[in-house]
Amino acid sequence: MMNKLKVFLFVALFWSPVVIFAGEGMWLPIFLKALNESEMRDMGMKISADDIYNINKGSLKDAIVHFGGFCTSEIISDQGLLLTNHHCGYGQIQSHSSIDNNLLKNGFWASTLSDELPNPGLTATLIDWIDDVSNAALDGVTEDMSSTERQSAIDKNLVKIKESYNLKSYQDVQIRPFYNGNQYFAFITTTYKDVRLVGTPPESIGKFGSDTDNWVWPRHTGDFSMFRIYAGPDNLPAEYSEENIPYKPKHFLPINLKGIKEGDFTMVFGFPGRTQEYLPSYAIEQIVNVLNPAKIEIRDAALKILDSHMRTDEKTKIQYASKYARIANYWKKWIGENLGLIKTKAIDKKQKYEASYVEKNANHGERLTYLPKFNSLYESITPYAYARDYYLEVVGRNVEALNLTSYLRKLVNTYEENGTEEYGKYKARLENYLTDFYKDYNPEIDQEVFTKLCQMYLDHLESTHYPSMFTGNSDISQIANYLYRGSIVPNADMMTDILNREPEIVIATIKNDPLYALAEEWNEIYTDKINKPYQEYNVQIEELQRLYMKAQMETFTDKRFYPDANSTMRITYGNVEGYSPRDAVEYEAFTTLDGVMEKYVPGDYEFDVDEKLQTLYNTKNYGQYANKEGKLPICFIGSNHTTGGNSGSPAIDGHGRLIGLNFDRVWEGTMSDINYDRSICRNIMVDVRYILFIIDKYAGATRLIDEMKLVK
Repeated sequence: MMNKLKVFLFVALFWSPVVIFAGEGMWLPIFLKALNESEMRDMGMKISADDIYNINKGSLKDAIVHFGGFCTSEIISDQGLLLTNHHCGYGQIQSHSSIDNNLLKNGFWASTLSDELPNPGLTATLIDWIDDVSNAALDGVTEDMSSTERQSAIDKNLVKIKESYNLKSYQDVQIRPFYNGNQYFAFITTTYKDVRLVGTPPESIGKFGSDTDNWVWPRHTGDFSMFRIYAGPDNLPAEYSEENIPYKPKHFLPINLKGIKEGDFTMVFGFPGRTQEYLPSYAIEQIVNVLNPAKIEIRDAALKILDSHMRTDEKTKIQYASKYARIANYWKKWIGENLGLIKTKAIDKKQKYEASYVEKNANHGERLTYLPKFNSLYESITPYAYARDYYLEVVGRNVEALNLTSYLRKLVNTYEENGTEEYGKYKARLENYLTDFYKDYNPEIDQEVFTKLCQMYLDHLESTHYPSMFTGNSDISQIANYLYRGSIVPNADMMTDILNREPEIVIATIKNDPLYALAEEWNEIYTDKINKPYQEYNVQIEELQRLYMKAQMETFTDKRFYPDANSTMRITYGNVEGYSPRDAVEYEAFTTLDGVMEKYVPGDYEFDVDEKLQTLYNTKNYGQYANKEGKLPICFIGSNHTTGGNSGSPAIDGHGRLIGLNFDRVWEGTMSDINYDRSICRNIMVDVRYILFIIDKYAGATRLIDEMKLVK
């Protein structure tokens, strides 16, 4: 087994212990003692690095859970009770909802353990320990190798590394590259497969402000939901069974009822998804001026269509609630990202950094070639990157029928390449998927989206990137009518009927379907004329980025280089503090229930407030959850460096106690994925006292409060 304590390789090679701005960085927990503990203590942390990450006894890491592989959650009781965001549990909440039993609208609180709802496919993953395996991963790798040869050698090494672990049957090992492939770390995990829905507030609380308030401050959203990990009788992972029992964790987070104040230390622990902090200026120029504007425009058009239908029909609102939120999330993020990059002059900052890099490398000829090469490569890749994003947004994401054809393509390929047995296996999985797909699908709405977005595609891309059906003076609305009336893809009954026939008939019908044929031709054009040249340039950019990353770390020896996020466990720390996004505007760090009532719009699906919460507000029935001024805290912001994947991450105080739940970033600071700037980058957290208030006073779910350890 790899040495669990071998943690200083990259510290010795690349790092010097100098102070950076508090809040910046997504740090690996195994290096906190060497790199961050002293600074964290100066900022107000009272516990030690060993209390955060420890493989010999329970520590904070043992309460941090990768929720479904896409969000973070935390264990808050000795019975495996999980806290995560409402939007992280949204798909599960929706799956249990119907017109007659609308959990999205009404909320849900299990009265007993037996009432907690199972969620097939939902997982909860814990990190057992982390190893630095850089030496073994890069064994035999030399700089004169091509990128293909290099990756082939690394892949063989990774297989050997995985085989060297003597793991339990329920454990797995994931090895991820860091610093653009200059280092590698292994994460040994245990995944639980029985995760049940325990409670959720209604959307009017859990999604208060909805898309209008998304990514912005001030915020008044109770963005939380509750699940529970279940285990077998040995406390180990087990498939769902009524006989399973609540998981007994190595550690769970106690809860701080005292509250927080401006300047207090905050720590966010979770699984941030992806950042790109070390890109050259040419990449940021491409994002700001070309790629983000295109994606924003496409999603803006799709969202307007969905919104117009959701506002007038309750069934449509339920069907499209999750999809709308998913589309809107990054649409608004890209808008804020561009605003922030421009406001903080991110391109100018990168160019000054690059000028310093050039100056320091005056005697390193090879390093001086990297930036000119980036310039040339980004000029060459930009038209293909633009066309690629357009295709993926239109065909791959926002027109549902076109997206569905990719699953049918796999069915056809499985039959033609692997025969009837494998075809039957995939068809069974596809039929399950189609049941969920058509339940939340409206072909008339999708046709409207198709018409609008395909016209935009024609208006913005070269004719060489069109399917033949779109060439000439095409009337997209007529084409849409022809396709959606003549295709089996948008029609659930026709699709079900066809799939019940003999395989030869199914395959022939699909291949002759007009919408499928359009998608196939379009996919071939994308593959050959867009993605192929894009990938040829992108491979060169990725290899150059690896060399440039290594050169930066060797050039600026007085700078601490935290690794980019890659969905692995990280710590970020900062302070509770407000900010000033623009001239004459100052935001405080806290919001209260008063702000909910100020935003209240009766009947509005984003800002309605139900009668019970109004009554609690009017009577000031806040119990032990009010602050010193007698107000009920809702949300607060801090300078923690977070991103997607940190949704549901715990906000932890200096004593290791839960103070809130991370769920968003401020709009102006969403560019922190590319350019963290302390002046405007803030993460948004639900105050844990509001969460407890909703569970206790609003929902009356006191059995859940009784499970927790509340510290006053």
